[in-house]
Amino acid sequence: MFDRFRRTRINTTLRKLVRETNVTTDDLIYPLFVRSGEGIKTEVASMPGVYQMSIDEVLKECAHIQKLGLNSIILFGIPDVKDSIGSDSLCEHGIIASAVREVKKAYPDMFVVTDLCFCEYTDHGHCGIIDEENQTVNNDATLEISAQQAIIHAKAGADMIAPSGMMDGIIQTLRDALDEAGYENLPIMSYSTKFASGYYGPFRDVAESTPSFGDRASYQMDPANRREAVAESVSDEMQGADILMVKPVLAYLDVVREIKDNTSKPLCVYNVSGEYAMLKMAGSQGLIDYDRVLMETMLSFKRAGADIIITYHAKEVAELLKK
Repeated sequence: MFDRFRRTRINTTLRKLVRETNVTTDDLIYPLFVRSGEGIKTEVASMPGVYQMSIDEVLKECAHIQKLGLNSIILFGIPDVKDSIGSDSLCEHGIIASAVREVKKAYPDMFVVTDLCFCEYTDHGHCGIIDEENQTVNNDATLEISAQQAIIHAKAGADMIAPSGMMDGIIQTLRDALDEAGYENLPIMSYSTKFASGYYGPFRDVAESTPSFGDRASYQMDPANRREAVAESVSDEMQGADILMVKPVLAYLDVVREIKDNTSKPLCVYNVSGEYAMLKMAGSQGLIDYDRVLMETMLSFKRAGADIIITYHAKEVAELLKK
């Protein structure tokens, strides 16, 4: 005797009743890139539909996405002036702090996540203070200014902080600093397993954060290492991370599943710029049924174990869900 799996597939309603995995707008965080000025909305050539925006345009975008049912954003800042330590990110009047205040004033219910790093703010494009002797990021010196940046974000009104620099000990450092400053209820979403990936190329165009020398392989993860990937996230959980993350996601779904099976924390995945650009290019050339492949991709993230998806596709997914 064999199983007749088709019995639960023939009827459309029954297929929905037994569906194991679903994507909703509540799963999505939409990235926004903000810079100073007014009336600025500049599309990024390598990422169609993604823009650098001034704060006034970000506010318009927030109004639009709320109508689509999206209520979570992650902000990345592009300062006018960059220096060796990313001073703009350490200033209460810097681009991110200013953007957070304006968004929270206009849309108090918008959940605002801030990316906490230095690559967008430094003239060298790396994620912290440079150790000149070894030509890499000085981990412990970067921890000190990361704590300063976290307090700036908290004071501005951020709802969650997401450190992305892959510095050892960053979660413990930020948790201690935030608790001491009275922000013990502010959650931290750690970029706990972030690979030194080739999928980030277009992001560096929009964030203007390409390293001026070398690469980030000395502090981001080797794409070949599965066990270390799990250990990174487990370590951040033990340090106090409230949410963990895998970035990129498409080539690392095995890692997503294994981390999900080895931690008790909610898990976010970052559907990164290169993944976005490839799908957009294939769709524009008529090589795929774009809408269908987009939703299939989102389902694969959820099926692998993701609770949250950061994606540049968020508006498109929301529009498809409304249909």
